[in-house]
Amino acid sequence: MAGDEGTARVDTWIWSVRLVKTRSVAADACRAGHVRVNGERAKPAQAVRPGDEVRLRFAGRERIVVVSRVVRKRVGAPVAVECYVDNTPAPPPDEPVVAVARRDRGAGRPTKRERRDLNRLRGR
Repeated sequence: MAGDEGTARVDTWIWSVRLVKTRSVAADACRAGHVRVNGERAKPAQAVRPGDEVRLRFAGRERIVVVSRVVRKRVGAPVAVECYVDNTPAPPPDEPVVAVARRDRGAGRPTKRERRDLNRLRGR
Protein backbone atom coordinates (compact mmCIF):
# COMPACT_ATOMS: atom_id res chain seq x y z
CA MET A 1 0.00 0.00 0.00
CA ALA A 2 2.87 2.42 0.70
CA GLY A 3 3.99 2.43 -2.92
CA ASP A 4 0.50 2.51 -4.40
CA GLU A 5 -0.45 6.13 -5.13
CA GLY A 6 -4.17 5.45 -5.68
CA THR A 7 -4.99 4.33 -2.13
CA ALA A 8 -4.93 5.64 1.43
CA ARG A 9 -5.81 4.31 4.86
CA VAL A 10 -9.49 4.82 5.59
CA ASP A 11 -8.85 6.50 8.96
CA THR A 12 -6.35 8.90 7.39
CA TRP A 13 -8.70 9.69 4.50
CA ILE A 14 -11.70 10.35 6.78
CA TRP A 15 -9.55 12.74 8.82
CA SER A 16 -7.98 14.34 5.73
CA VAL A 17 -11.32 15.30 4.19
CA ARG A 18 -12.55 16.72 7.52
CA LEU A 19 -15.34 14.23 8.31
CA VAL A 20 -13.86 13.96 11.84
CA LYS A 21 -11.62 16.31 13.85
CA THR A 22 -8.67 14.01 14.62
CA ARG A 23 -7.14 10.90 13.15
CA SER A 24 -7.41 9.10 16.47
CA VAL A 25 -11.18 9.72 16.48
CA ALA A 26 -11.32 8.26 12.96
CA ALA A 27 -9.33 5.19 14.05
CA ASP A 28 -11.55 4.73 17.11
CA ALA A 29 -14.66 4.95 14.92
CA CYS A 30 -13.22 2.24 12.66
CA ARG A 31 -12.41 -0.03 15.61
CA ALA A 32 -15.90 0.48 17.05
CA GLY A 33 -17.53 -0.58 13.77
CA HIS A 34 -18.88 2.85 12.84
CA VAL A 35 -17.10 2.93 9.46
CA ARG A 36 -18.04 0.76 6.48
CA VAL A 37 -16.31 0.69 3.11
CA ASN A 38 -18.45 -0.73 0.29
CA GLY A 39 -20.79 -2.25 2.87
CA GLU A 40 -18.05 -4.08 4.80
CA ARG A 41 -16.86 -3.13 8.28
CA ALA A 42 -13.53 -1.31 7.96
CA LYS A 43 -10.40 -1.55 10.06
CA PRO A 44 -8.34 1.66 10.40
CA ALA A 45 -5.64 0.47 7.97
CA GLN A 46 -8.05 -0.62 5.22
CA ALA A 47 -7.28 1.00 1.88
CA VAL A 48 -9.75 3.27 0.10
CA ARG A 49 -9.69 4.01 -3.62
CA PRO A 50 -11.63 6.40 -5.84
CA GLY A 51 -15.14 5.03 -6.31
CA ASP A 52 -15.39 3.39 -2.86
CA GLU A 53 -18.45 4.17 -0.76
CA VAL A 54 -17.62 5.12 2.84
CA ARG A 55 -20.34 5.15 5.51
CA LEU A 56 -19.46 6.88 8.78
CA ARG A 57 -21.73 6.98 11.84
CA PHE A 58 -20.53 9.89 13.95
CA ALA A 59 -22.11 12.50 16.23
CA GLY A 60 -25.59 11.04 15.94
CA ARG A 61 -25.86 10.89 12.16
CA GLU A 62 -24.66 8.76 9.30
CA ARG A 63 -22.57 10.25 6.50
CA ILE A 64 -22.50 8.42 3.16
CA VAL A 65 -19.74 9.59 0.83
CA VAL A 66 -18.16 8.24 -2.34
CA VAL A 67 -14.41 8.75 -2.66
CA SER A 68 -13.58 10.83 -5.74
CA ARG A 69 -9.99 11.72 -4.84
CA VAL A 70 -7.51 10.17 -2.42
CA VAL A 71 -5.59 12.47 -0.08
CA ARG A 72 -3.27 11.50 2.76
CA LYS A 73 -2.64 14.91 4.32
CA ARG A 74 -5.32 17.09 5.91
CA VAL A 75 -6.54 19.65 3.40
CA GLY A 76 -8.58 22.82 3.66
CA ALA A 77 -12.37 22.70 3.56
CA PRO A 78 -12.72 23.90 -0.07
CA VAL A 79 -10.34 21.15 -1.26
CA ALA A 80 -11.90 18.55 1.06
CA VAL A 81 -15.36 18.80 -0.51
CA GLU A 82 -13.81 18.06 -3.91
CA CYS A 83 -12.43 14.76 -2.59
CA TYR A 84 -15.82 13.10 -2.13
CA VAL A 85 -19.41 13.06 -3.36
CA ASP A 86 -21.81 13.42 -0.44
CA ASN A 87 -24.78 11.03 -0.76
CA THR A 88 -25.99 11.59 2.79
CA PRO A 89 -29.79 11.82 2.93
CA ALA A 90 -31.21 15.07 4.24
CA PRO A 91 -31.93 15.06 7.97
CA PRO A 92 -35.59 14.78 8.97
CA PRO A 93 -37.34 18.11 9.44
CA ASP A 94 -37.29 19.50 12.94
CA GLU A 95 -40.50 19.33 14.92
CA PRO A 96 -42.22 22.68 15.30
CA VAL A 97 -41.29 24.47 18.48
CA VAL A 98 -44.15 25.38 20.79
CA ALA A 99 -44.19 29.01 21.83
CA VAL A 100 -43.33 29.44 25.49
CA ALA A 101 -44.85 32.31 27.44
CA ARG A 102 -42.14 34.72 28.59
CA ARG A 103 -42.41 37.58 31.01
CA ASP A 104 -40.56 40.80 30.53
CA ARG A 105 -37.47 40.99 32.66
CA GLY A 106 -38.17 42.86 35.89
CA ALA A 107 -41.95 42.50 35.61
CA GLY A 108 -42.11 40.72 38.96
CA ARG A 109 -43.84 37.49 39.86
CA PRO A 110 -46.91 36.42 37.88
CA THR A 111 -50.27 37.04 39.42
CA LYS A 112 -52.58 34.14 40.26
CA ARG A 113 -54.55 34.76 37.07
CA GLU A 114 -51.34 34.80 34.97
CA ARG A 115 -50.17 31.55 36.64
CA ARG A 116 -53.48 29.88 35.74
CA ASP A 117 -53.10 31.06 32.14
CA LEU A 118 -49.52 29.75 32.02
CA ASN A 119 -50.58 26.39 33.45
CA ARG A 120 -53.43 26.16 30.93
CA LEU A 121 -50.98 27.00 28.12
CA ARG A 122 -48.56 24.29 29.30
CA GLY A 123 -51.37 21.73 29.54
CA ARG A 124 -51.24 21.20 33.31
